[in-house]
Amino acid sequence: MLHSDKRKNQRYQSIAKALINGVDYGDILLKDLSITGCCLEGTIHIDVKPGVKQKIEIIPEAAAGIGKFELTVESVWVLNGGYSTEYGFNILESPKGSQFQRYVDYLSWRAETGAASSS
Repeated sequence: MLHSDKRKNQRYQSIAKALINGVDYGDILLKDLSITGCCLEGTIHIDVKPGVKQKIEIIPEAAAGIGKFELTVESVWVLNGGYSTEYGFNILESPKGSQFQRYVDYLSWRAETGAASSS
């Protein structure tokens, strides 16, 4: 996994949808998530500069049973490759912190039990 040697917290794979504030085109997925960071993967290239704060909305998969929530993030890196682009972010805050924590807990549980998810 990219940049894993610098991570303080374990990242959990996700299949949630993500919306970046001000971007209303293309498909963006939340590829992985921890309590301190996340990686988005999109079919589009968005000009994201390192150190810039963004608001992203996370829409968890239906199997999670958790409502959407917003994160304030700061961009760290962008990796362009083939047909997709990955974006790495540090998480600064989540106004609905309980929804965010429930989703991290759900992803942790799913990783530990090997439970499959369906959208």
